[in-house]
Order: sequence, then C-alpha cells, then structure tokens
Amino acid sequence: MVTSNTYLVGGAVRDALLGLTVHERDYLVVGSTPEALLNLGYTQVGKDFPVFLHPQSKEEYALARTERKSGQGYTGFQIHASPTVTLEEDLQRRDLTINAIAKASDGQLIDPFGGQQDIQAKLLRHVSQAFSEDPLRVLRTARFAAHLHHLGFSIASPTKALLLDITQSGELTTLAKERIWQETHKALNTRSPWIYFEVLEACGALDVLMPALAELLNRRPQALNTLKHLSVSTSEWDKNAETRLTGLLYQLNKPQIEDLAAQIKIPNAPKNLALATSNYQRQLRAYTELDASQKHQVLSNLGLLRHTDSLDQLLSLCEAITCSQEPLFGWHSPKQHILADLARIQSVKPFTLMAQGFTGKALGEALRKAQIESIGQG
Repeated sequence: MVTSNTYLVGGAVRDALLGLTVHERDYLVVGSTPEALLNLGYTQVGKDFPVFLHPQSKEEYALARTERKSGQGYTGFQIHASPTVTLEEDLQRRDLTINAIAKASDGQLIDPFGGQQDIQAKLLRHVSQAFSEDPLRVLRTARFAAHLHHLGFSIASPTKALLLDITQSGELTTLAKERIWQETHKALNTRSPWIYFEVLEACGALDVLMPALAELLNRRPQALNTLKHLSVSTSEWDKNAETRLTGLLYQLNKPQIEDLAAQIKIPNAPKNLALATSNYQRQLRAYTELDASQKHQVLSNLGLLRHTDSLDQLLSLCEAITCSQEPLFGWHSPKQHILADLARIQSVKPFTLMAQGFTGKALGEALRKAQIESIGQG
C-alpha cells in the first residue's frame, strides 16, 4: 500500500516544529512506482518528473529519488526515481537540514541530518556538499533566512561559505529569470523580506542577479529602510508583495527599473507601481503644497483621473517613505485633499464645453484648463 511508505516532508514538518502555520503539505512515497500511483488515481505532474497529485486533496506526492549533477545550472541534474531509493537517500538531496525531516503516518520523525538540532540552535545549515551543485539554493537559503529571521535564525558559517562559492562559480547566470522572480516574490511575502536582499548582497549574488539593487545598497546602506517599515506595518497594502518591492525599487530611476524588470521578469503590475512611485512620490507627499496645475499633472500622470484603484497603495508607500527616510517631517496623508480635487474634476462635464463649440484638441485643452480651475477653487 502507498500509505505505508508515505511520509510528510519539507516545509510542513519544519513549520509545525516551529509552531508556524502550515500552508501546504508535500508527501514522499518510498518503495513505489509511477504505475502504482497512477492505478490509484493519482495524476502525474509533467512527463519526466516523479511528482503526482492526490486524486482528492490534490496535494503533491513525490516518489523517492536521487539526483546527480550532469550539467550546469539548477536543471543540470539526472533524476533517478526507483522503489529501491531509501528515505534517507531522498532526504540527503535536500538543501537545508531543517527541510530534511520526514514524518511517518504514526507521527514518528525521521531526521538523519540533525534538522531538529538545528531548529533548536536556530541555524540554517546545508545537508551535504551537494548543496553547492544547485545555484537556486542561494536564493532559497536567502528566502528561508527572511522567513525565519523573526525567530532568530541565522545562516551557519560553512553554509555562508558555500553561498559565496556558488556565486563565484558563475552558475547563478544559468538561473531562469522566471525562477529568480518566483523566489524573490516568495521572499517578499515573508515576515522579514529585507533579509533576503541582505543575504544576496553579502555573498555577491545581488551584484550578479540584480546589479542596480546591488549598486543602490552599496551607495545607500539605508535603502532597505522603507521595505523594513512596510514589513512591520499593519496596513493591508503593506502586506502586499508589490507594495513591498516598490518600497525598495522607488529609489531607482526609470531605466534602472526597466532593466531590473527585464533581468528578473518582474510582472507589469509591480513594475508600473515602482515607476509611478519613483516618478511621483515626492509630489504626492507634498501634494497640499502644489499649485492647481501641478496637482492636475500629478493626478493625470498617475491615471487617477480615470480611476482611483491605486491611490491607497501609493499613499501607503508615501507614508512608509516619509516615516523611514524623513521621520522628523511626519506623515500627513493628502488623501482627503486628493479625493476632494478629483470630485471637483469630475464635476467638469465635457458636453458643456462641447456646447460652447470646442472640439478635437481644443476640447481636450479646454477640459484640462477647466479641471485645473476647479481644483483652484477648492
């Protein structure tokens, strides 16, 4: 039976031992075959990878496997899945000891590499020297450092040395851009996302993968302060990965943001938010001091004349920027002023101007002037 050889593994075991909420469960099946799982109604994920989805729960069940380095990058491995592969052999291929603990159906923990001891010591330590064969583990280790920082975890010195070795090997350049963004996005959703960037900077990986950010942190060590502020805030927007990323990227200029977005495949939504914040955060923070024409230009360029969906997000960022970069200045939200100005702008009706004979470009210019005048009447 499959269940007699099935173990809960990875993050679910780790987080349960740490008292953290378990969001997903992955299982390891020892002593079985693809045919046996398919006959039980499991669905295989991909053609060559021995991972299956449970017919009811849709949770992942992977066949025990070993991996052998056969080429460059995180994809350069030969995978061997067989009923003869033992639980310990499968656990040995994992990255960190805290991720190499299995739990049997009777609750027994199988921990051949000292993961529980490292949990007690609050250490992120590699399982074996094979750790250095996979460049993706640099990003994963940085992400786990961010995930567990609030519990006091740090990276073991020998593991830090391996992160540096991987960076110096040049294999980070083989990582797919999509995977870099995937790990970065996950890190942004952790309790302490700034730690992710600090770890990457310390081992030189940031300079390879995100050179604009590496240059920024080298020039302005306090550049992570806004991200830190956002991460400890209780605002709904501040828990958003896009907002957190912008809390770092707004300090770059437009070409740098565009280049970085291409380098790690940042989706359009967070890229556009970062561009908007980079270009207009100063004006938004000083909104009440602008004249009517300047206010209209800011609202227009941010697209707020058409919809206000991004207003709360932008103001949340402005608050974090002010509190982290200029704490003595204090934060005074211009939201009510902006909403009042937008209401005045909406009261200007194009058909009134059309009735006066304005058409085409002349109508657009007359509408703009009338909207500015309406702001000035506030």
